[in-house]
Amino acid sequence: MKEFNALEEKEKIVKWIRDWFDKNGPKATAVVGLSGGKDSTIVAALLKEALGAERVMGVLMPRGIQPDIEDSKSVVEMLGIPAVIINVGPAADALTESIKNAEYYGPGTKEAFAEDSVPITRDLKINIPPRIRMSTLYAVAQSLPNGGRVANTCNKSEDYVGYSTKYGDAAGDFSPLSDFTVREVLAIGEALGLSERLVHKTPSDGLSGMSDEEKLGFTYEMLDEYIMTGKCPDEEIKKKIDRLHTINEHKLKVIPSYKR
Repeated sequence: MKEFNALEEKEKIVKWIRDWFDKNGPKATAVVGLSGGKDSTIVAALLKEALGAERVMGVLMPRGIQPDIEDSKSVVEMLGIPAVIINVGPAADALTESIKNAEYYGPGTKEAFAEDSVPITRDLKINIPPRIRMSTLYAVAQSLPNGGRVANTCNKSEDYVGYSTKYGDAAGDFSPLSDFTVREVLAIGEALGLSERLVHKTPSDGLSGMSDEEKLGFTYEMLDEYIMTGKCPDEEIKKKIDRLHTINEHKLKVIPSYKR
């Protein structure tokens, strides 16, 4: 494989961001959700370098109490960017309750759910907050004097296995890191001179109580190696990665539309 030059790629990303904003919002502010994890931290740092601190707006979106929110705050302080804290917990709880109390209407509705109310599944509970967070980012973007453009913070490794919420954290107006694996993203973070604690923080969704790797069932190191070389030492993990990629590939495609 070609050796990865993180410093060179960092410079190319910064230029790409500037060029994109020149075409899609010359005076607009970049809006980025800050979880305190590596991806959002690195994206925020790239945005500051590309546009200047005054054109980056950080948005912290705890769901009620966020145990590691101090990490998100430390990103704001480290980069010296403006930011707002918006608690998405009440909105997530209200929507969940409204769904649970949905009124059945139409023939066969009750039979379709096979329960007396719309069931609140684990996936439903996990995916509502990311979608509310994306709505929040766009609301903030639309409240800014010169408008805002929402940054997507996903990376290539997460995208490959669909580790994102469609129309949640998978959405956005532009995506600086989507062509880089986790190991490459980490190298870019180091090239930016960011805090090792934040760049190498154990990634998690902040919702399920598990790390990313625990939820996936394999490490990012194994996933990155498979993406880059097609090799995986464990056949069962290879099958799992292939399956996740196949069933989640729709998340990466433009919504299909009927053409007359």
